[in-house]
Amino acid sequence: MPAGIFRLCLVVITAIVNHPHLYPRENGAVPENTEEIIQKMKEREEILRMEQLRLEQEIADQEARQKALEKAAEVVEESKEEKIRWDMWSALSMVVFLLMELWRQDFQEGNWQDIEGEEDDMAVLGKVFKGVAFPDKAVLSSFYEKRILGTTGDMARMREMVEGFADDLLEALRSVCNRDADMEVEDCMGVGSMYENWRVRKPFVCDLIVPFAPPEPYRFRSQTWCSGDSFPPDEQGYGTIKVCRANEDVTGCICDKTKLGEDMLCLLHSQANTTRPSSEMEDLLCFKNTQYLDADQVMKWFQIAVTKAWNRISHKYEFDLSFSLLDSPGALKIKFKSGKSIAFNLTPVVQYENSDVYFISHFPRSCLAADLPSSTHWFLTFAVYERRFIQLVSKTLPANACHVTCLQILSFLHAKQCSLTGPSGLTNYHLKTVMLHLLQARPSQDWMPENLEARLQDMLKFLEKCLHEKKLYHFFIGNGKVPEELGFPIIFQRAEPLNLFRPFVLHRDVYKKTVDTFHEMLRNMSALINEYTVHIPLVHTNGIHKESF
Repeated sequence: MPAGIFRLCLVVITAIVNHPHLYPRENGAVPENTEEIIQKMKEREEILRMEQLRLEQEIADQEARQKALEKAAEVVEESKEEKIRWDMWSALSMVVFLLMELWRQDFQEGNWQDIEGEEDDMAVLGKVFKGVAFPDKAVLSSFYEKRILGTTGDMARMREMVEGFADDLLEALRSVCNRDADMEVEDCMGVGSMYENWRVRKPFVCDLIVPFAPPEPYRFRSQTWCSGDSFPPDEQGYGTIKVCRANEDVTGCICDKTKLGEDMLCLLHSQANTTRPSSEMEDLLCFKNTQYLDADQVMKWFQIAVTKAWNRISHKYEFDLSFSLLDSPGALKIKFKSGKSIAFNLTPVVQYENSDVYFISHFPRSCLAADLPSSTHWFLTFAVYERRFIQLVSKTLPANACHVTCLQILSFLHAKQCSLTGPSGLTNYHLKTVMLHLLQARPSQDWMPENLEARLQDMLKFLEKCLHEKKLYHFFIGNGKVPEELGFPIIFQRAEPLNLFRPFVLHRDVYKKTVDTFHEMLRNMSALINEYTVHIPLVHTNGIHKESF
């Protein structure tokens, strides 16, 4: 306690002694020191303020960098999310592509021809023509017997006459040709409606194809749109024919593509075995400066050869022979002194490999026929296989099956309607294709003669459906269900199906005209048929026709 009091007293004394009022004179410089201190304090304050500004700037910069980093992180995160979404879309697109590929394979295997499964759709489409009178079986049978059946004998006699004359003409053609330089002509073959016994409209015209081959040592090498060569979509159904030597490699020898030195020889090709110059290739009916067979050159050669052959044998016949149509170079007409005439087509073709598929130089023109990409492009015809298929299926059908009858009636109705309202995009080949599809889709017993009315309706409904969708597929191309007995080339079975109605997509005016003609034909069906038959009253029920669409 005393120690504490002592310390307190010491502090009080010290404060008194050091109080400024006790030494006023000695502290006269205090004001000046204060101003100096104040000045220093201001300087210090300024320094502190500058330091504060610097620190605030650094903090702001740091915050900006932090925000930039956060934004970059957000962008990276968004890009990751976008990449994930893109990966999902890519995976989804791949799944869709695989599903489409699987569907396409099923499509090629023949599911696209499964007409039985589409009968409901066909029936729905048929309702568009509800109330249109459809002739019953009695009327159809009477019409067939009176208008169509009698033409069968006429076709048989005409075929026999034309075939005999064509054989004689081709034999004379061979005799006037140079066997060492000209094309070698083979025997002709009959194809089409006249040889499938369903042509009904006059004048009757026989279609004959004449295969030919190049002289030795040359051969034809064919390329088609489905053989791996590049053909654009508008050239599907076409091919090219290259003229090459029999011992020439498919890919060609390197000596044709590389300049060898004067002192170098190709061990595969001797000097005597070199390729003919361009002028001689043109003698082989090739397009100028190419090795590709020219359809126009072939037809010119064939017309000249036929003219020479006719001049040699004309004295044996009491009629004249002439070329009749400009747009069909192989069209010939026999004119008798009585004024009657017989027309037939004699068209040169090239065999595709070892099959009965042929490259044909020219087809008869139609509204849908497009111009060939060039004269070196040849269309493929499957007419021989079509005839064989009909013959093969006919063996499994009941006696007097109605498939040919249906096609004949439909062909007659369409031709009659076109004679009234003008041509349409439909051809007899389209109608035959419809019948081929139905022949393959329906069981044999469905084609009994008493089912004529139902099968004719099936053909009309199927044709209506194809017109509605603008899709009618070639019967053989892409059809995996072709009977093996036909020996049909597998390359065409595995090809993409060929849509015969594709031109309708490109030519809308022709499509509209075709649909209008088809509708008008349905409405006029009874009138067109009754015009050629004795009147057989239709069966009525409550004022409604027995059968109608």
